[in-house]
Amino acid sequence: MEQTYDAVVIGGGAAGLSGAVALARSRRSVLVVDAGEPRNAPAGHMHNYLGREGTPPRELLAIGRAEAAAYGAEIVEGRVTAVERLDGPRFRLSLADGRAVEARRLLVATGLADGLPDVTGLRERWGRDVLHCPYCHGYEVRDRALGVLATGPLSIHQALMWRQLSADVVFFSHTLSFSDEDREKLLARGIAVVDGEVAAVETADDRLTGVRLADGRTVARDALAVGTVLRARGELLEQLGLAAEEREMHGVVIGTAVPADPMGATSVPGVWVAGNVADMTAQVIVAAAAGMRAGAAINGDLVMADTADAVAQRRRVAEQLRSEQGAAFFDEGFWEERYAGPEKVWSGRPNPQLVAEAEGLAPGRALDVGCGEGADAVWLAARGWQVDGADISPSALKKAASHADDEGVGDRCRWLHADLAEWVPDAGAYDLVSAQFMHLPPQQLQAAQARFARAVAPGGSLLVVGHARSMFEEDGHHPAEMFFTADDVVRTLDPEQWEVVVAEDRAREGHRDGKPMTMHDTVVRARRRS
Repeated sequence: MEQTYDAVVIGGGAAGLSGAVALARSRRSVLVVDAGEPRNAPAGHMHNYLGREGTPPRELLAIGRAEAAAYGAEIVEGRVTAVERLDGPRFRLSLADGRAVEARRLLVATGLADGLPDVTGLRERWGRDVLHCPYCHGYEVRDRALGVLATGPLSIHQALMWRQLSADVVFFSHTLSFSDEDREKLLARGIAVVDGEVAAVETADDRLTGVRLADGRTVARDALAVGTVLRARGELLEQLGLAAEEREMHGVVIGTAVPADPMGATSVPGVWVAGNVADMTAQVIVAAAAGMRAGAAINGDLVMADTADAVAQRRRVAEQLRSEQGAAFFDEGFWEERYAGPEKVWSGRPNPQLVAEAEGLAPGRALDVGCGEGADAVWLAARGWQVDGADISPSALKKAASHADDEGVGDRCRWLHADLAEWVPDAGAYDLVSAQFMHLPPQQLQAAQARFARAVAPGGSLLVVGHARSMFEEDGHHPAEMFFTADDVVRTLDPEQWEVVVAEDRAREGHRDGKPMTMHDTVVRARRRS
């Protein structure tokens, strides 16, 4: 079976990990698939990240992975090779290691690739002393001999930005033709202009020492700034019909990005993007913020989807209960499937309301209606009662008989296979009839309670316990009409024949879906008049 996650995050940089943390903290199942190739990998440190100033990029990612994993996110080193959209929306992803997973939602944070000009030695120095962003790297090369390699019209602006950091800036025009007005701006700021095509960068002792032109001239420089072409890594998104679009600055195309709304949602339902894949100018802190925002948006979308599913399920159940075919929901097949497995369905302990109400009763003959695995019947038998346990599931009755034998009270118990919606026990045959959490469709429940009441002998007791309707009117976990009130039970009892001893809703500590919570039970105990 392919594992299904609430969200799969493709790309484990600052954006992807921030989204994963937001989702995991919202108790979503999250898988992060990361190829381990962050854009800023060559850089020794990152900057402008409040509280993490100067942190090495790899260190930040290690911290981020640990934080995401601490909240339950799963981190996988690898690549997503294919993505397919299913109904839902849901997605099937193929990983390079052959694994396939499904995701209810996708967060794509694959970043971008920097397109460098074809100059010998440039790529080898990238992120070290061949730089692109004055905010990311400028302070570290302040007052040094800097160069700016022209790659397009925006290089003029780039040179003016770097001039803020050093008085020694050289502009290499390379293959760029620019206006006299722009040249004047550079010269006015004290930026020397060197015309001619650049052939290579020179290095010595693993550091940049100069820029060599095609005509053989070399200009000594300590660092070189280069404007790159910023291309979104959006190949996977193209498989979903979502293409990156060109982005312009001052009328000049500077790269591509995947279009999305401010929260990162794309035009493909169920797919979000964050970080440089959607915002090419985002620095690390901005990418992290975008990832967190997208993660929160994904969780919100899943909340609404979960709610819609729950409402639809609730309505289906309610409609089934109201229909003439509602009884099929509680037929033998339904309960047999529940009890057929080898493991216990219930705890093996008696229901607390039975213990509270029956502990002081003199033992006699008892009927346990809907006995399930027999915990209540065994508890009564251990206190001297002769007990008939009735249930629609043969598997439940088999488990009940085994439980009774294990407790040494098998000779005090008789197990009856009966459809409670139709079965009529002998009138006046029992000193105690206990119906604990008897589940029947509402249109049949009242009639069944009346039949079982007639099975109580004069002077005997009827005990009816169920989940309080008020609990489900408040939280909607199940349709409230599945449950009865104390008044519903009392109205079936003729006051001339019955004395109502207890009729109330009672709190107890219990569990739902493995989590502790306060439960409320409706409890009715009545004594048949002699």
